[in-house]
Amino acid sequence: MPNMLYDALFAPLRDRETPLLHTADGGTVSGNAFHAMIHRFATVLASLGLEPGDRLAVQVAKSPEALALYGASVAAGVVFLPLNTAYTAAEVAYFVENSGAKLLIGDDAQARPLKAVADKAGASFLTMNTNGSGSFADIAPRQSDAFEPVDRGPNDLAALLYTSGTTGRSKGAMLSQKNLLSNAETLVKEWRFTGEDVLLHALPIFHTHGLFVASNVVFLSGGSMIFLPSFKVDEVIRLLPKATAMMGVPTFYTRLLDDPRFDRALTGHMRLFTSGSAPLLAETHVAFEARTGHKILERYGMTETNMNTSNPYDGDRRAGTVGFPLPGVELKITDPVTGESLPQGEPGMIEVRGPNVFQGYWQMPDKTKEELRDDGFFITGDIGVIDFDGYVSIVGRQKDLIITGGYNVYPKEIELVFDEHPAVRESAVIGLPHPDFGEAVACVVVPEKGASVSVQELETMMQDRLARFKQPKAIFVIDELPRNTMGKVQKNVLRDLYRDRFK
Repeated sequence: MPNMLYDALFAPLRDRETPLLHTADGGTVSGNAFHAMIHRFATVLASLGLEPGDRLAVQVAKSPEALALYGASVAAGVVFLPLNTAYTAAEVAYFVENSGAKLLIGDDAQARPLKAVADKAGASFLTMNTNGSGSFADIAPRQSDAFEPVDRGPNDLAALLYTSGTTGRSKGAMLSQKNLLSNAETLVKEWRFTGEDVLLHALPIFHTHGLFVASNVVFLSGGSMIFLPSFKVDEVIRLLPKATAMMGVPTFYTRLLDDPRFDRALTGHMRLFTSGSAPLLAETHVAFEARTGHKILERYGMTETNMNTSNPYDGDRRAGTVGFPLPGVELKITDPVTGESLPQGEPGMIEVRGPNVFQGYWQMPDKTKEELRDDGFFITGDIGVIDFDGYVSIVGRQKDLIITGGYNVYPKEIELVFDEHPAVRESAVIGLPHPDFGEAVACVVVPEKGASVSVQELETMMQDRLARFKQPKAIFVIDELPRNTMGKVQKNVLRDLYRDRFK
């Protein structure tokens, strides 16, 4: 039995002498050097007693070596568990214990608390630093690069990714070899990636976007990456002339637009800009096209599914939408209560089915049964609508749905109204506890740079635009919305901040 993910992504690197990774300091890592690194690392994993199906938890800074750990896990049949580098040792403890990880790899700077976490969970602990050094790296040079990849089937697990856990404990999404490979194959075809492409990669690799979308697409297409540790405007602008494509989150694009150097001349050679992980404001989409002549391609995915939809490569990329279901992916809008399909144009729960949909939640059979139907459709928790041209738009998360006085209010509808105001940069609508209505609609707005926002003016504006039950009963003005590492607004933080407003 072959190892389909390894065979497709990493085996072709064996004889590749050209650069695979271009680093910020001007260095390169060739395909065959990266392949040899993968094999040495896989040999280390095997020598430490990790067997196919065992879990490897990794909390390390982005580097070529960190990416090679992913390849080594695939080769060794080990389930790869990347962890956000911002997590504290106490947070890491949950993931290590819940997953039953056999090995934890972390940074030397956090070695003491992370080793304590590993010891308590009965796991081994080694280190890997930003420059690739550490106790794991000390072992690797002594290992052979003649590792024989283990056999793995399509449904064998390749990765375990934990959801953000904003409502209760994080859930471990089990992703198989087939889940990851099928999605990469679709994206390469739909986004026209070839061996000539150079992707500017400034995303973290502990998240599905940077690891499984960006990296897998490059591996599969035979392209290369400008592999940056993080997103920094100056570095991106300096290196963009060497790229053909860029994948980012909305924050990347708003920050680039704030810099006058980012213009049509700088981006004229580019083939593709994509955006995901958080909603892209329509005004950002429009401003980006006006500045560069490029339309950002927005798409929609999740930890549990990788990518589900995409605006077309050839065709109308519509602002405010996430395009059409990808080939092989079925998407429907259902009543959140009954599960019945809803008419086109009516908002409801997004459900998806396809080879990209995960295997279930790790050690949570009840939660799996609750969210993964017997017929294979996954209940995403996202509220969306399909327009009469077939474009999908995301209205919001089900947990963000506001029920005020018995009426359902979808935050996105209200945010669009506020975002149109010339003095408002962006907004976030939340529901707050209210003694009479159960929940009250509230809106948090961020002014444009140098602009002053009048709450009274906003209140007057919405009176003619929104039904009375949708109109926010409170408007808060702040300098910046709280976001997670992927740029998604953390509405749970806003709800906690203002929860006593109506008490």
